[in-house]
Amino acid sequence: MDIYFAVLNFTISGAIAFVGILTLMKVSTPREVLFALLPLLFALHQFVEGFVWLGVGGHIDKRALDIAAGYFIYYAQGVLPFLVPLSLWLIEKVKWRKRLIGILTILGLVLAVYTMYGLATVPSSVSVVNNVLYYKNPTTNNIYVGVTYILTTCGSLMLSSSISIAIFGLLNLIGLIVIYLLRPYGFTSLWCLYAAVVSGMLYFYFIERRIEFLQDLQIKRKEFSKKLELELEHLKKKRLFTKGVT
Repeated sequence: MDIYFAVLNFTISGAIAFVGILTLMKVSTPREVLFALLPLLFALHQFVEGFVWLGVGGHIDKRALDIAAGYFIYYAQGVLPFLVPLSLWLIEKVKWRKRLIGILTILGLVLAVYTMYGLATVPSSVSVVNNVLYYKNPTTNNIYVGVTYILTTCGSLMLSSSISIAIFGLLNLIGLIVIYLLRPYGFTSLWCLYAAVVSGMLYFYFIERRIEFLQDLQIKRKEFSKKLELELEHLKKKRLFTKGVT
């Protein structure tokens, strides 16, 4: 089964990477780069977990397993709660939403520092429970870290003024709740897999933004045409009035 799950992770990683490249190609400002990179980072994350599966199955040596598992858990539990709200804060335009996402970004940074310190000082372990990878670390294995994690990731996504991003956040929240109820020990592995799969939705943010840009452009064009017509009409009347006086 470990080979099957490894191949599954590698395959999903490739599919998400393809969408990630398309997403990155839609970037138009530097502030969008971090957000556009999320699908590619999720793809890399799943690629690494493929090696974790190979490691727990004994197909690669323990040193390689430790490196793969270490990268996976550091990114999932340490980096994401800060990276997600930060990427959203950079692209948000609505002031009150940006302010709230900024607060969650600071909270995510505090959580990231706490989590990374715990992961660096307290040994972590990975095992297979009911065909699910169980990443365990005493520092992160508590309800307070879990709630803060959900708040900084799903909360910041759902605060976005973009419909695509908000739906992505809602889907992640639903996924987290279902996973926690059915497979709490697989919280880290299964949610990251689920989030990686649905991260393809982030591509639609750029489609949505492009449509909005074209709509704004059309409105501005109509406004300009109207002003031009009024100006021409004004000049025409002025010319007629001048001829009448002459």
